[in-house]
Amino acid sequence: MLTPRPAWGLRILALGLILLLLHPQPSASGPRPNFLLLLADDLGIGDLGCYGNKTLRTPNIDRLAQEGVRLSQHLAAASVCTPSRAAFLTGRYPVRSGMASSTGDRVLQATGVSGGLPANETTFAKILKERGYATGIIGKWHLGLNCASSQDHCHHPLHHGFDSFYGTPLSLMGDCTRFELSEKRAGLERALGLCAGAAAAAAIAMAVGRLMGLAHGTWAPVILCVASAGVLGSLGRAMGPLVQLADCVLMRGQEIVEQPLDLARAAARVLREAEGFLRSHKTGPFLLLVSFLHVHTPLVTTPPFLGRSAHGLYGDNVEELDWMVGRILSRLEQEGLSERTLVYFASDNGGWLEARVGSQQYGGWNGGFRGGKGMGGWEGGIRVPGILRWPGVLPPGHVVPEPTSLMDVFPTVVKLAGGALPQDRVIDGRDLMPLLLGAEPHGGHEFLMHYCETHVHAVRWHQRERGTTWKVHFTTPEFETPGAGACYGRAVCDCTGSQAQAQCTCCTYGETQMELLVQAWGPVHLVVQNTAAAKVQGMDTWQSPVGFFFFYFFSFI
Repeated sequence: MLTPRPAWGLRILALGLILLLLHPQPSASGPRPNFLLLLADDLGIGDLGCYGNKTLRTPNIDRLAQEGVRLSQHLAAASVCTPSRAAFLTGRYPVRSGMASSTGDRVLQATGVSGGLPANETTFAKILKERGYATGIIGKWHLGLNCASSQDHCHHPLHHGFDSFYGTPLSLMGDCTRFELSEKRAGLERALGLCAGAAAAAAIAMAVGRLMGLAHGTWAPVILCVASAGVLGSLGRAMGPLVQLADCVLMRGQEIVEQPLDLARAAARVLREAEGFLRSHKTGPFLLLVSFLHVHTPLVTTPPFLGRSAHGLYGDNVEELDWMVGRILSRLEQEGLSERTLVYFASDNGGWLEARVGSQQYGGWNGGFRGGKGMGGWEGGIRVPGILRWPGVLPPGHVVPEPTSLMDVFPTVVKLAGGALPQDRVIDGRDLMPLLLGAEPHGGHEFLMHYCETHVHAVRWHQRERGTTWKVHFTTPEFETPGAGACYGRAVCDCTGSQAQAQCTCCTYGETQMELLVQAWGPVHLVVQNTAAAKVQGMDTWQSPVGFFFFYFFSFI
């Protein structure tokens, strides 16, 4: 009689269970992850290889998409920097926090202004800090600095949940390098030059009149006009350096460490700080937001990348951005943090189409989508890259076509960190994890509002039972040259006024293009239109816009 022996299969199973217990795999319900959030500036969705670009080289971002989940319908809550970033940090439409303008000043224009992200807004950094996370931000802030004086720093990142800040309180600007595309300098120089010219002309006219005996009196008015012309002319010539001193500053914490900022060294400094943060906090848990200055104009690019791309200075800057992402991810891996870190990559809004001088384009490409930065409803201004990687938890190479938003980062990060969402306010973002893990077939957004300032320009309706995404445009830009596709000659398109056309157009959206839902569809067209209109009417009221007032234009000089 044979003596029974344990089956080899049972032995292998037991061994596997032991190994699994000794080396547990990460999971969404397991230990709290670290968070590395990478936010580009003005990057078009069509600029990346993983979103279809065949001529720009972005291997590091493409690899991130291959190793993680790519969101193909990822949307910014606004088409310009300041309100989009406010929504990203708070998980709320910027109209709820007052960070959406109604006066035309859609972003913070200077460091020395009163206004910014209100103190009573809760950022994901604030909640994670309370949960024991080390929180840091490196790079661009652009959500305000001061309230009543140049030193109160009431809107500073350190007052919104970040333990550390190294970067620019405003934004990268063309005026920081006398770039061809100027935000303030050129206009101020032109105005002062005209005033100086007028004063000089008046002085000449009065002097000639007096010499010819046509005027009488003292020479005091002539002398005053000559002096005024000299002062105004000198101010005009000094305006460039003055703007640089006022707005192009580098801060560590609440201290200014460089004024004006040396942009030639900015990329290296961002990398140094990011790598240093990862080394210093590798025991975790941490949240690091790297808010790149790339690829905003003036497209400051280091010599090794100049002339490398097939798309001029903008393409060079994109490829340098990709290299920087690769360096940060390499440091993450070297410190043994990759498996324990959720990495997120996105852009704050779409590419800037009006960034053009002559035939030279300095803005990004938004793929097959119409519109760009500043256009509140058109897809090119709000559909952005969205990539998440968490090895062992998120399925690699997965693509999610559902509508998602930058606002979704707030509830996703807070829940994974073991925090609770605020109950005293509306949170517009939705937790992404059920969608990313495949536990839910659809995202949490049935409707998404697309604002231009405080005006709803479009509404997106995800009709889940049909698997269709509809979009109704209530207002679209009125291009000065029909078919131009952008508001050339201006910084961005206006939200209201003669350059904004009221209409009601229904569309369906795929991953790469828009298709109009023609009026001939009759009943379907009306259902979509009426459903979207009803949602707009049912939206909660919002706060008054935060005022951006100049009170210390040269407060940092």
